[in-house]
Amino acid sequence: MLVYPSSIDLSTRTLRFLTGQLTARREETGTRWRRLPAARQALPALAHLRCGDTYAQLAAGFGMGIATAFRYIREAVDILATLAPSLAEAIKAIRAKAFVILDGTLLPIDRIAADTPYYSGKNKRHGMNVQVLTDPFGRLLRASPALPGSPHDLTAAREHGIIEALAEAGLKCWADKAYQGAGGTVRVPFRGRRLKRWKRRHNTTHAKIRCLGEQAMATLKGWRLLRKLRCGTNRITDVVKAVLVLHHHASA
Repeated sequence: MLVYPSSIDLSTRTLRFLTGQLTARREETGTRWRRLPAARQALPALAHLRCGDTYAQLAAGFGMGIATAFRYIREAVDILATLAPSLAEAIKAIRAKAFVILDGTLLPIDRIAADTPYYSGKNKRHGMNVQVLTDPFGRLLRASPALPGSPHDLTAAREHGIIEALAEAGLKCWADKAYQGAGGTVRVPFRGRRLKRWKRRHNTTHAKIRCLGEQAMATLKGWRLLRKLRCGTNRITDVVKAVLVLHHHASA
């Protein structure tokens, strides 16, 4: 396999952060020897998450076996996933916000047609449903654990307890038509074709506010691994959590 120099559009601060977490884990577990130092282990993990490079590509580039690349990257993802905030912690942190924006996104996965629980009728493809909370400026606050893509966005949000948590905290929330009937503090646009003028104006204003949430979706999909996931579906939640932790650290 040919090998060539490349780059990752992440700062050295992100690399130092992950290196520190890996070093702490090695000291905690008493690891005596590794083929790569912590900094060199962090680099392929970031390349995998940010650029979507495969284990085979990273193994060739860093001079290690594919199994070793798999273990190193999995370890890094597991460490980062443990640092992700829970829903209660996220709600506590965003109480000071004027409101939040709730939206759902489908992370495409490599599945066959028989895997109906993962097939989204709305998107016409297989994937995992992730519910995303953003602040009024479109900054990513939290991404939920991943569910099979077939459930409706409102069903997924309720299963994660997001609707109930927002209502209990008294947080105003803007969402799209998929969350019709959520109740509580969730505000959605009016549905129908022949709406009265004041309802159309309301929908226009609502859309201008809610569209800022698309910035968070773009931020999430900026981690190219999430554009086409080929790992086991039980690993996707940890991958999303790892991406969220790295994003928050980079933007802090």
